[in-house]
Amino acid sequence: MDKNISRRSALKMFAAGVVATGVSSCQTNTKVMTSAIVKTATNPNRDSWHKTHDRVWLGGEYWANPMEDWRVIDGGAECLSRGGNRSVHSLTHQLTYVDQTFSISVQLARLEKHHNDGGAGLRLGVKSELNEYRSNCFVQQGYDLGIKNNDLMLGGNTTPLNIQLDKQAVTLELVGTPQSGAMSLELTAKLSDSGRVIGSLTHLVPASELLGNIALVSNFSIPSVTLEQIPENKLGSRYRFSNWIMQGDALSVHDERKFGPILWTMYSLSDSRAAEGFVMKLSAYTGPIGNKDNQKIELQVQRNNQWISLGKQTINHDGWLATFRIANWSEKQDTPFRVVYLEKHSDGTATPDIYTGNIKANPTSSKLRMAALTCQNDYGFPYEPVAQNVEKLTPDIVFFSGDQIYESHGGFGIVRSPDNLAILNYLRKFYQFGWSFKEVMRNQPTICLPDDHDVLQGNLWGEGGAKMQNIEKDPTASVLGGYIDSARVVNMVHRTTLNHHPDPYDPTPTNGISSYYGEMLYGGVSFAIIADRQWKSGPERIGVAVGETGQDEDPLSYNPAFNPPGLDLLGKRQEDFLVQWGNDWRGHTLKAVLSQTVFAGISTHQPLPNRFLKYDFDSSGWPASARDRAIDVMRDSMALHICGDTHLGSLSQYGVHQQRDSNWAFCTPAISAGWPRWWKPDSMNMPHKNRPAHGLAETGEYKDSFGNKIYVYAVGNPVVGKSGNRYVQAHEKGSGFGFITFDSEKRTYTMQAYKFLVDVTDGKASNQYPGWPVTIHQQENKGNNILS
Repeated sequence: MDKNISRRSALKMFAAGVVATGVSSCQTNTKVMTSAIVKTATNPNRDSWHKTHDRVWLGGEYWANPMEDWRVIDGGAECLSRGGNRSVHSLTHQLTYVDQTFSISVQLARLEKHHNDGGAGLRLGVKSELNEYRSNCFVQQGYDLGIKNNDLMLGGNTTPLNIQLDKQAVTLELVGTPQSGAMSLELTAKLSDSGRVIGSLTHLVPASELLGNIALVSNFSIPSVTLEQIPENKLGSRYRFSNWIMQGDALSVHDERKFGPILWTMYSLSDSRAAEGFVMKLSAYTGPIGNKDNQKIELQVQRNNQWISLGKQTINHDGWLATFRIANWSEKQDTPFRVVYLEKHSDGTATPDIYTGNIKANPTSSKLRMAALTCQNDYGFPYEPVAQNVEKLTPDIVFFSGDQIYESHGGFGIVRSPDNLAILNYLRKFYQFGWSFKEVMRNQPTICLPDDHDVLQGNLWGEGGAKMQNIEKDPTASVLGGYIDSARVVNMVHRTTLNHHPDPYDPTPTNGISSYYGEMLYGGVSFAIIADRQWKSGPERIGVAVGETGQDEDPLSYNPAFNPPGLDLLGKRQEDFLVQWGNDWRGHTLKAVLSQTVFAGISTHQPLPNRFLKYDFDSSGWPASARDRAIDVMRDSMALHICGDTHLGSLSQYGVHQQRDSNWAFCTPAISAGWPRWWKPDSMNMPHKNRPAHGLAETGEYKDSFGNKIYVYAVGNPVVGKSGNRYVQAHEKGSGFGFITFDSEKRTYTMQAYKFLVDVTDGKASNQYPGWPVTIHQQENKGNNILS
């Protein structure tokens, strides 16, 4: 199909229900949709910027580092920053077959010249230890070639240009020819206007050095520190790139790797138990489009082999997403869907983009199966072992409990102001989450909670949405209460993670920040979606220094000064909601509470196995009195608490008035554990009773450092992560995911805790952490214990 199809023709095709990509029906088999025949670049491929409206997002064929530093302006990609190692990677073209020839050309211009020019041009052989195209995008080294100061560079070789460059546009032409296991490279620089040759170089390079991604780089010889970290006189120049053309059989072409304009979707389906019946909500995400781009996304569903439009929604530029809310959804059968975006170009043409999936029928089986995931530090990006294992298990519903991003994601630091740049800074980190798990979310409902790192804070004591005070004392936002970013930025984070959720129970904002707690009723299970950070009291209320106060105390003592009256965990609004929810059993027989983290301090050592940390105020075991109050209102619901955050998988039972009188909690392993934690009470001689029948160490009835009663049934302690391979390191650090089967007929919960680097289909017992799988009865969530 002609990619330059006219807008009028495309609109006619959509109106007729024809899939513009050539797919005649919605395919929900993700392997079918994402597979493609690998081809080579026999024909030249030119960038699309010459017909792209001015905007931040460079296009689906590219990944920009960092996104907020790049713009399409007047038909070219301009770097707005003078910082180092700003790059644009091709997602569709990689150097793969180094026994074949290739040619690459690009036009560049130096927009601002400075004494510390870092150079600009091409980077070949960009690869991680995996040589996987997404992970390659964040590697900042390779084989560089281009112009620096007034020299032509090819690897380590340089030659002066034969004219003095100012702001003239220069075309770099690179030709690679295989030569006995090596690659002969010839680089020519020409003035773009006249074609005059102003320099040339040749170099013989080991072929293996060139395998991997191909990127454009601005200031390739300057480190990629943030602008705040480098003096003005150390900053480089500023460059513009255009007419990027690649061709040759050495290049593999994967058109299916294009990421956007529609990046991914998330949806929920919930029984309202009211006149609206089942309500389906779906969010579709695009890259940051411009004001002259098409501002609408259309949702279509397939009924009786016909595509029916359910309307269009405007893309919200605070997050660049469009959300659809459809009441009285027909929940009794699977419904194929597609979201359609018509990308308008500056030359009057348009290209349709179609993203397909399946809205599953409300499950009628007595068993509902949930994948539960948390915490994805990007040293393990793109987390393929976890993503692929979840796909293999085909869950009915997926739950991400938080920390979809970390502040360090993708490098280049944090931008907190102005708001428009802070939003872009967050989004390019958030896009790594969707890039990794879009297939997991494509065909099943997804619940996705924001946690502290999602709002770019090391820790979050939300204080009901209060603004953080004395920020200069806490630049990492790790020790003070309140939110460091503006309400607009925090609401954008909520919008991108939560907009597709069922409507909140009470959306009244707190200090300008949106409230999202509420219920999702699906497959015979009612889920209470809770924010256990937003109302939580800050540690300055009791005058402690996080990570320092109390470390000199007796490890086995409990300091009552840390538990004064008047502190909050969930806040009164959420506590009142849980009371109402816990007593409403219409349409279901099992309940679960979904929140960010466990209501106990189940860690003794961090971030090394020999470093005891007595008080972890980030834990929702603090404030202890508010924790007890929250559990008291949960108990009658007999709900399983499912959560994450700690980077330490655990299965425990809460005690308030006595040991084991309350709900069980499954804190799932992290997708990619960053800051490590260990639960090693036995090494501290912490007293315990009633070790479970399995006899595993570090289990039984304990009190945590805040005096909370906990029964630890199983824990997934890590080893120290040392491997240079990201997936092996993630495995060493105790990473993985959880899986829960809700059996409404037997009224049981079966929990599994899978390790990172396993194959869940081979049935090996070693795939799971010691102590799992475990089945508990509903009655055990109110202290009527059966499991021993």
